[in-house]
Order: sequence, then structure tokens, then C-alpha cells
Amino acid sequence: MTSQNDHLPKQPEPCWRDNLPFPTFPALEKNTTTDVAIVGGGITGITAAYLLANKGLSVTLIDASDLLNGTTGHTTAKITSQHGLIYDQLIKDFGEEKAKLYYEANNDAMHFIRDTVNKHDIDCDLTTEDAYVYAGTDEYISKIQAEFTAYEKLGIPCEYTESIPFSIPCKAAVVMKNQSQFHPLKYLTALIPTLIDAGIKIYEHTTAAKVEDEGSKHVIHTTSGQAITCKYVLTASHYPFNDEIGLYFTRMHPERSYVLGIKTDEDYPGGMYLSADSPSRSLRDTIIDGERLILVGGESHKTGQGIPTMEHYEALQAFSHQFFTVTDIPYRWSAQDLITVDKVPYIGAATKNHPTILIATGYGKWGMTNGTLAAKILTDRILEKENRYASLFDPSRFEAKSLKNLVTENANVAKELIKGKLSASPQGLEDLSIGEAAIIRVNGEKSGCYRDQTGQLHVVDSTCTHLGCEVAWNSGDTTWDCPCHGSRYSIDGTVLEGPAVNPLKKVDI
Repeated sequence: MTSQNDHLPKQPEPCWRDNLPFPTFPALEKNTTTDVAIVGGGITGITAAYLLANKGLSVTLIDASDLLNGTTGHTTAKITSQHGLIYDQLIKDFGEEKAKLYYEANNDAMHFIRDTVNKHDIDCDLTTEDAYVYAGTDEYISKIQAEFTAYEKLGIPCEYTESIPFSIPCKAAVVMKNQSQFHPLKYLTALIPTLIDAGIKIYEHTTAAKVEDEGSKHVIHTTSGQAITCKYVLTASHYPFNDEIGLYFTRMHPERSYVLGIKTDEDYPGGMYLSADSPSRSLRDTIIDGERLILVGGESHKTGQGIPTMEHYEALQAFSHQFFTVTDIPYRWSAQDLITVDKVPYIGAATKNHPTILIATGYGKWGMTNGTLAAKILTDRILEKENRYASLFDPSRFEAKSLKNLVTENANVAKELIKGKLSASPQGLEDLSIGEAAIIRVNGEKSGCYRDQTGQLHVVDSTCTHLGCEVAWNSGDTTWDCPCHGSRYSIDGTVLEGPAVNPLKKVDI
């Protein structure tokens, strides 16, 4: 039976930020010089700053928005080396040795988080859980079996089962034992005082626009005109802001996925779950304000493409009702993830010719371990320490097997670019209802037009400021999203996610 409280929240907000105090920091207002400039205040940036604290280096960390308000603040926060059905494919693409190295790298990252929590006695709801990938249809049974075989080859503690503790259909499942989950923002905010005590400078609402070489150093130019001169640039901004170095926008694609935080009559049996079937379904639990929530996730799609995004939330709502007695849905939110052509993150020097401009990106949907791992690899490089995982994640790697995926991704971008230039709604501004948006020609130019709940019109140039694709309306999150490389903008044109650094122009009506 549907509860009268079982409606989707009007606004998308993650549960992690609710009633949690956050420190605030000023914007950078003058030029500065530092040894290491960290761009991005999520799990990679904060962990890297933590690892560099008290190492004899000056460190400056900047974020384009508020700390922890990007992908890290919108995660499901599973800390696991089980990244979907990946190990059988890694063995095929890279061989057993590198596939095992991938597991060990992420396993070490999980243990680093556990050790850090214990060292600082951080109350972040860290628990040990088994992680399941399950098949709900006959089609995926053989894939689950192949993954289980891969686990056994690699020595991963595991189990094969044909059931999960829900009424959700399960034909087969592979279990990775003793993984973790936590409250990501409780964990990371607890590290910030350590950074401050170490003299690390932190600036919010400071957007890096480009980086230039200046002799043996680099200069980061911000959109507000300030410059940061540094020896090392550590780019932890999800999408590398230094677009022209490495052309990473051609080597990844962005995907959005969705989460509901639901309350139910049923007890939660423990564990973290991910379906192998499409559309995917993800489950874990957490405690928010003393009450248990089940986080129901899934519905991945390429950013700016596909059905109206509100329908993805509604699909998760229908799934929740099918298998739980839902009493309330207090939270909904979405996240954006970057997928590399070979499914392995890019962590290391941006190019061989830029050994001190370091990047960390392409974590897929597994930023808690990959982001922590990235911080360890990059800080080891800065501190001139050997890291046994660095070569596997080196951004300069090239596998011939990846070429087909690279061509496919860029063909998709070209298709979206052409489609966007040709399409526009025939309606006029006066036709827009409350809460409705459309691409409409205004003053002869294509414009993104939205009428808010008060009736006010918000009109912006619909051409993405990154590479000129046309943005698409995201009804679920009330944003304009680029279908080519995933830049996202608010209704007034403000950049919410890169690779774009400049806002959409406002249109005078």
C-alpha cells in the first residue's frame, strides 16, 4: 500500500549533507605561490592534502563550489573492490597479473580508509559488509559464473550463491567478502581540521580555468582573475580542467545515475547489492538522524541523452514499491561518473611531457576506493616514493583493445553535436507552462528557456561553452546538461560540472 508520505521530494538533495556542519572557506582573492596546488575538494583532493600534510611542502587546495558538494557528496559510498562485473573482463584485457593488481590497489584503499577512521577515531558509520553482484535473469547467469571463476583465479575471498535476502529475483550471485560502507562526508569533514592544523590553505568558490607553464613551474589561472604559481598541479576536479593537456574529454564518457533514500517497514538484512542486469539496481542501508534508510540506486544513462530524467526517479520508486513496504521517500539525488575507454581510471601525469601536472579521473562509479587510491599514487609521486600500482593506472597507457571504444564514444559525440544543432522546439516563450523548459529560438538564436514555479522565465544561450554542443533539459534535477561531454549548468547558466569552466550566456528577453 502506498503511504501518503511516499512522494518524491521536490528537490534533489543527498542524505549525506543533511544536518551535518561544514566548515566554510573564503574564495581566493589574490595571487599566491605554493609547492602543490590541489584542484578539487572531494575525496581525492582532501585525501591528497591529508597525505601531504606535514611533509615539508606548502599546499593549497581550491574548489569551484563548496567542499564535498560534487560527486563525493552524491555517492552511494560503497567502499569495495567489487566494481560490477569487471574482473573477468580485466583478465581478458590485461591478463591475470594486472587484474589482481587492480583488486589489490582498491583493497589497499579500503584498508587505508579503515585505518584512518581508527587512527582519528572518526564517527562515520563505517561497517563491514559483504558485497553482491547478482543476476536477476537467466541471461546473466553465465556472466556471474565467469566472474566467480575470475575471483578464484585472483585469490579474492568470495562465495557463489543463488539467492539474496530479498524477494528480488536472483538466479546467481557472486559475493566479495568483508567490504565496507560509511558516511563519506562525516569521514572527510573529520580530516579537514588536520589540514588546517598543518597550514594547508583552502579556498572555496575558486574555479581553475587553465594552466600554463612558466619555466619549471606552472601557473593556474582562475575564472575570477587570480593566479596560483606552483611546482605541482594535482587535478582532482572530476573532469580535468586543463582540457587541452591530454584531451581527456575524448577518452571518457559521462553517465548519470539516480538514488532514492527510502524508509520501509522491513528490516534490512545487511550487505551491499548491485544487479548485473540492465537497468541496474543498487542497494545499501545507512542511518540518517537516527533512522534507517535504504539507498536504492541505478538507472544509468549517458548525460544529456535518453528519456526525461524524472522518469528514472520514478522507475526507482516503482522498484522500491515492488519489493519493499515503503513508508517514506525523504531523499532523491543523482550523480555523475566518468567512464574511461578501458574501464580503468586515469591516475598519474597528464602527459609524458607534463610530468608535474597530475590528474585523477575516470573512476567509473567507484570513487571511494579509486579516489583514495588516486590520492596515494599522486602524493607518492610528489614525495618521490615508489608506488606499485602507478603503472597500471598511468594515463599514457594505450591498449589496442580500447581503440574501438574510443572511436565509438567520439562517434556518439559527433552524432549528438549534429542532432543538437538541428533541433529546436516550435513553441514560443509564451507557451511555456510553470516548471516547463524547452530549446526555443529567441531573437533568432537557440536558447534554453525555463519557467520556474513563480512564473519567472530564465533564458540562456543553449550552446555549451566547452566545445559548442547544444545542451538538453534535465527535468529531474532542473539543470541544462551537455550530451557530448557532460558539462552541466543551473537554470541561470552557472557551471555545475565540467569540463566547461565558463557559464552559459544569459539572453536578454
